Amino acid sequence: MPKQLKINIPAPDFEAVDTHGNTIRLSDYRGKKVVVLVFNRGFM
Repeated sequence: MPKQLKINIPAPDFEAVDTHGNTIRLSDYRGKKVVVLVFNRGFM
């Protein structure tokens, strides 16, 4: 089961691949305002 995030506590670092194939990390944006959008694919 995933850990629940808490208010006013920094999010854990993670990495993902952007649309250009580059690996990005949340820590790359430390000190900047960040919005993370997650879209789940629906099943028909």
